[in-house]
Amino acid sequence: MARPTHILKHEHRVIEQGLRALDGICLKLKTGDRVPAAALSQLLDFVQNFAIRFHHVREEAHLFPALRKVGIRDEGGALEFLRDEHQLEQRLLAELEFVIDEYGNGDEEAGRNFIQAATAFRDHLANHMQQEDAVLFNLAEELLDEPAKLALLHAFNDDQEGHARYEEMATILEREWAV
Repeated sequence: MARPTHILKHEHRVIEQGLRALDGICLKLKTGDRVPAAALSQLLDFVQNFAIRFHHVREEAHLFPALRKVGIRDEGGALEFLRDEHQLEQRLLAELEFVIDEYGNGDEEAGRNFIQAATAFRDHLANHMQQEDAVLFNLAEELLDEPAKLALLHAFNDDQEGHARYEEMATILEREWAV
């Protein structure tokens, strides 16, 4: 049987594909190459929908409540910290969206601004996923019983078609842009 934590870890690996594409785009911009605005928009679409709409929602709407039921503290504890990290990611993503719009409008500074915003977003997200892989998911494996894990698997069965589309998008982005 698949494990809910394995699904979430797999999603982290898919997100990392997008981050490798992001790094490649930043490298192109640093060397003075022009990157099509459509590529930046596609990357933004991937992050907004896969990382936020699919992945973070699965954690916050399903995993976090399951962990609360077994006694993991929310306020002042690990779950509040992770929720705060998700909110910071959304703010960093909003900044990234803003500079992508500037870039698409031909703003001369937008390439440098994109690199700064992308680097801050990537660094935060990569560190955040490492923390979840090392701590949160191991905690879930230890504390949740089999019925709770099965309930998470059922909850994670949402919109598989959209999920698969974004996994394919990550593969294409990585192939086209990663160095």
